Amino acid sequence: MKRYRNGEIWDFEQEMQLLGDGFCDQREVILGLDGDTTCTVCVCMPLIPFADSLPDPPPILSRAIAGCSNHNSVGESAARDALELVMADALSKAGSPRFCVQAVCLAVSGVNHPTDVERIMNWLRDIFPRHVQFFVQNDAVAALASGTMGKLHGCVLIAGTGTIAYGFTEDGRDARAAGAGPVLGDWGSGYGIAAQALTATVRAYDGRGPPTALTSSILRKLDLSSPDELIGWTYSDPSWARIAALVPVVVTCAEGGDEVANKILRNAVQELASSVKAVVRRLHLCGEDGNAPFPLVMVGGVLEANKKWDIGREVINCICKDFPGVHPICPKVEPAIGAALLAWNLLARYSRQGTLRSETYSS
Repeated sequence: MKRYRNGEIWDFEQEMQLLGDGFCDQREVILGLDGDTTCTVCVCMPLIPFADSLPDPPPILSRAIAGCSNHNSVGESAARDALELVMADALSKAGSPRFCVQAVCLAVSGVNHPTDVERIMNWLRDIFPRHVQFFVQNDAVAALASGTMGKLHGCVLIAGTGTIAYGFTEDGRDARAAGAGPVLGDWGSGYGIAAQALTATVRAYDGRGPPTALTSSILRKLDLSSPDELIGWTYSDPSWARIAALVPVVVTCAEGGDEVANKILRNAVQELASSVKAVVRRLHLCGEDGNAPFPLVMVGGVLEANKKWDIGREVINCICKDFPGVHPICPKVEPAIGAALLAWNLLARYSRQGTLRSETYSS
């Protein structure tokens, strides 16, 4: 275990020793992390004996928040710093040194390839003692686990700043759809919705598209006087979360009857539903007859109910036409807790099998 590049953030461990808190008396803990393009959350959970059932809700010793940890959005160095900072903060709040950590489940957006996994694994090995088990996942996996008490079965749909559909079968097969980022078309995401609204505003101003209430609403929201200024505003800081923050403006315009805004939201519903359907078909979650029940965990601000326009409900209605067995779940706990529960379940399984190993479920 090294002190790594941000050694000062671990100084609380030395302070604990100076105060006479012996590490050997500390309880064993698990860290669960959920990171996306907006923020990163880490929770510290006590290691519950495997002979016991998981309490609902599970006990949480501490919770910490840091910035974006998607390396595709902010770069590898900034993402790594955010992850290390949030883990150190959670352990400091819990009064637990790294020696007490038994497992870390790190679920972050942008983990899409074995090279992403290996890079993060190597970095974690530098930070923690050798006995710690690591589980590196895409953030969609933690979101699924948050609705299934840490068990990987069914499908999850995330629709926040970005979007992804991810599914698992009980025998461990997995599949995903979307989640490729805004350049490759996450059009059901918050970014996709807002980007289409900005485009519609510019098209209306040019005379290439129909007039829309989005123009005045977006300009008022951004304190701009002319659509011409949208170009400078957009490219001065084209971060995904900054653009996606305009989604409530689109929803308000749609609820007010604006046809352009309504078309954007209807397209988003179709995109999100098609992502789920693709995963369900590939994994045969619906059974041979297409009617078998399966859980669908729904996560993300885009799916939250609004006064009139309930995107999440419309997505479910669209999926039900093809797969009537879909069982929507709104998680009772946040994805970071889902990550911790997943780590506990994996440790419990390895304990029963008499093996311990670090692994990933990323495709």
